[in-house]
Amino acid sequence: MVEIPAGEFLMGNAESVADMAAAFPLYGPERFKQAFNDEYPRHAVRISRPFLLGECPVTVGQFKQFLGEAGGQSEAERDGTGGYGFNAETGTLDTARNRRHTWLNPGWEQTDEHPVVNVTWQDAVDFCDWLSRREAERYRLPTEAEWEYACRAGTTTRFWCGDDPEELTRFANVYDAAKAKVFPEWERFAPRGDGGHAFTAPVGSFQPNPFGLFDMHGNVWEWVQDFHGGDYYAHSSNVDPQGPPIGARRVRRGGGWMSWPLYARSAFRNYNTPQSRYYNLGFRVARSL
Repeated sequence: MVEIPAGEFLMGNAESVADMAAAFPLYGPERFKQAFNDEYPRHAVRISRPFLLGECPVTVGQFKQFLGEAGGQSEAERDGTGGYGFNAETGTLDTARNRRHTWLNPGWEQTDEHPVVNVTWQDAVDFCDWLSRREAERYRLPTEAEWEYACRAGTTTRFWCGDDPEELTRFANVYDAAKAKVFPEWERFAPRGDGGHAFTAPVGSFQPNPFGLFDMHGNVWEWVQDFHGGDYYAHSSNVDPQGPPIGARRVRRGGGWMSWPLYARSAFRNYNTPQSRYYNLGFRVARSL
């Protein structure tokens, strides 16, 4: 765990959609007809108390220990529908849930040091609850504001490492030349760099941000505590915002190993139903002080 100091930052996106379209010309103008409205308005947020955040996303080994000690199964195993993964025989990713793909078998080789995937929001909460009981501390998912504050680590650029999407492959496991060899259909969106990993990378394989946090961009999307609200930024609290009180979808942040740089920006917001589980979706834990 890394102690994140209290402080203020600007949350959200200051760029117009037109500016982003100009900065990412290979994506085509049709890509920017999608709504990025939930990133606006950019607004000042104060994180009033320091907190702890996992240095890395939760790993396969840590999740294995959780299930072994708690005596349970992931939601993908309990409901019998499985998750999503890579089919080596066809060279494609699942487009529907597959019973053979769970956190233990996403379709590629992984070690205990790889980030766990195919976990639902409830799986992540259950892990935090188990860890809280085990260590007699209050572990939880970070709020969305805490997550972005920690990701930016004092920066105001698209990524904590700068604005250039071509540079991102030096700092994050995103869709790049290595992925394009396996998934050539999206090659035109790949930065020229090669991070060296066709799928997930062991956590901590890339440089940490200024707060000392690894994999805040790429590798796996990370569940956070908040419900998603498309217009939430327009009326959210400026001090320790907690997200909307109700909702149908939970926020995930940071981008994953198959994400194009546009979708790994510090400001980008994604969301899923809490029951969702994917080959690129994991989490990291926070702890109140």
